[in-house]
Amino acid sequence: MAVKWIGGHSSSILCLNVNTEGLAASGAERGELALWDGGAAPAGRLQLPEADDVTSLVFSPRRPTRLYASHGEAISLLDVRCLKEPAERFHVNEEEINCLSVNESDRFLAAADDSGAIKVLDLENKKVSRTLRHANICSSVVFRPRRPHSLVSCGLDMQVMLWSLQKARPLWTTNLQECEAEEDSPQAAGQFFNPPLAHSLSVASCGNVFGCGAQDGKVRIFRVTGVKFERELEFHGHSLGVSQVLFMPEAYWLLTGGNDGKVLLWDVSSDVGKQQKSPAKSLQRRRAQAPTSTRRDGKLNEVASNEHARVLPKLTIEHGEKVNWISCAEIKGSRRVLVADQSSSVSVYPLPEP
Repeated sequence: MAVKWIGGHSSSILCLNVNTEGLAASGAERGELALWDGGAAPAGRLQLPEADDVTSLVFSPRRPTRLYASHGEAISLLDVRCLKEPAERFHVNEEEINCLSVNESDRFLAAADDSGAIKVLDLENKKVSRTLRHANICSSVVFRPRRPHSLVSCGLDMQVMLWSLQKARPLWTTNLQECEAEEDSPQAAGQFFNPPLAHSLSVASCGNVFGCGAQDGKVRIFRVTGVKFERELEFHGHSLGVSQVLFMPEAYWLLTGGNDGKVLLWDVSSDVGKQQKSPAKSLQRRRAQAPTSTRRDGKLNEVASNEHARVLPKLTIEHGEKVNWISCAEIKGSRRVLVADQSSSVSVYPLPEP
């Protein structure tokens, strides 16, 4: 059973984030923002200007009292020690912002918006240092841990991109729909009706492995090698679109949330955690090396191609409502997953220890 955090909002909660000290923040429709210190009642509340929906929240990795909130096309910097009018406000995006990310050096902030633009803001000089672009709505952008000038992004153009702040063009791009067509999988014929629109990204703590959740219900795991990335693993995580993916601090434990109302916990360490001993083979090479018995009409059997048979969730939470956002926090010595949905409350579930 979930514990409900109530009283912080009157509208649907759209986003969550937790700082390094365990303080959680939630953002909702109509400019509502709330703070939670582990209790079921809010530790603070704020109504942001213009009452635009709060679509993304991110704490500074180095200064946990600094919180960035996107609302409409604006970004507000807040001090959680005294939650009041924004200390600073940036208006560099032209359309509604969907996702914020701050790099670990606390120097750059990336804001992805509905136009497909990613505005990279130099927080020291308080100006845009780079504009990166998708062809359609950019739904997620994340700086890579241990690589403060590198980031990944995805969008409704079905593109997943690797960027360096030194360049305006992506270093590497993968089109999820083209990958499906190349594989000639059973899903490929239905891609027109259920295309792999990319919704969410999360990078593991190593900085080289990241996960992507898409509208086709699949979770894809990629590994960055130099200036490109390869797909290592994919599996059907949900019966409907995967709205959220989140790597936990433990290497290769992944939380996913879906439009099917489920939150799932996966341990993919056996598939992607071997890079220290030997380079992992790409999905394409594994496919080429598969025995003939696993092929069907010249294509790889679904089970063999992405190892669905052994990629099973460690934990299934039947949340019951479409998941808008997930986050993870330690509360009273135990780990919890925080879930935001169409309601005005945050649901809190216990997680197993690693």
